[in-house]
Amino acid sequence: MKADVSERQRVKLLADMIGYYRLCCPRIGGFKLFHLLEKDLGHAVTLGRDSFLKVYESKGFKLNPNKRRRTTDSNHVYKRYPNLIKGKDVRYSNHIWVSDITYVWILGDVLYLHLVTDAYSHAVLGWCLSDSLSASHTTEALRMAIRIAGGGNLCGTIHHSDRGSQYASEAYVSCLMEHHIRISMTEGYEPTDNAMAERQNGIFKVEWIYEQEMYRDKEQAINEINRMIDFYNNRRPHMSIGMECPMEVYKGKLPGKNLWRKRP
Repeated sequence: MKADVSERQRVKLLADMIGYYRLCCPRIGGFKLFHLLEKDLGHAVTLGRDSFLKVYESKGFKLNPNKRRRTTDSNHVYKRYPNLIKGKDVRYSNHIWVSDITYVWILGDVLYLHLVTDAYSHAVLGWCLSDSLSASHTTEALRMAIRIAGGGNLCGTIHHSDRGSQYASEAYVSCLMEHHIRISMTEGYEPTDNAMAERQNGIFKVEWIYEQEMYRDKEQAINEINRMIDFYNNRRPHMSIGMECPMEVYKGKLPGKNLWRKRP
């Protein structure tokens, strides 16, 4: 940093850059911001972690504890179904589908991404980006997955989800039963109970959503999510299927060795 740059200018630059990154990722904390800006601007601007955190806190950027936004409402009157996939190996495409809902920030609002994924290939078969948690949107994602799977009788498929009201609703269950899809649900509200869906949500957020400037509106978000899922399905290699692409494996290509598994 040049000697004639004042302390006021340095602080303003830091505050502006923190504000920019908060638009991209609203809940990013001070420690990660320090590392981002140390890389972007250099030590001459950040003046080390302690100096940076003083600016961060004095400008009102320190985060308050945030209760996790829950997309699951398990306090409902609908029937609950047993967990059919516990201890079960996934052996072929359309053997097990996993469904989940995650959230996507846009300027001034939040949207919900409803997903249905094939557990064997990791291909996203159905999705819907909506402004509510209504079961109608979750059912829209399911119907897309059913179309991609060819429709008709899908009696060899197990649909696994958490115990949220969307998945237990009359409309959703009727759609599953119409196509003879067996229903499986988690036994409680723990991310590990639907681990694959949670892991996929993490991939989308870390590799795409948090790397973008915040979407302006729903229309832009839909276009970007569509591109994201297309790349994820058709271009992105997955270690769990031997660096193959999900849609190729879904359509019949043999997966390679799972590179995530620990070696003996």
